[in-house]
Amino acid sequence: MAGKIVWHDLTVGNAEEVRDFYQAVCGWTYQGQPMGDYEDYSMLAGEEGVAGVCHAKGVNAGIPPQWLIYVQVDSVEKSVQAALALGGKAVHGPVSMEGSSFCVLQDPAGAYMAIMSQDAP
Repeated sequence: MAGKIVWHDLTVGNAEEVRDFYQAVCGWTYQGQPMGDYEDYSMLAGEEGVAGVCHAKGVNAGIPPQWLIYVQVDSVEKSVQAALALGGKAVHGPVSMEGSSFCVLQDPAGAYMAIMSQDAP
């Protein structure tokens, strides 16, 4: 559904340390997500995936180290065009990954968010 927050990610250089921090502080467990020669982590509350802790490399290189919300949109391409027209910036992407695409945006006030869709960028 367009407009719905569908995920939360934190992309950092020290993903294992940060993963362990949130496990101890929030009680989350984790499941590794293969990314080639390393793993990112889906953080779990019980059996439910609630967030990701990712390495700042591969498709995530260049994403700012802060919690990002991911909002579902109908078209990443159209939403990026709208953001640019309204004074926003595309700071990372669009990137295609596993049948979906995403882009990290910065709004005119300087806040970051990500948008994602099932279409090509």
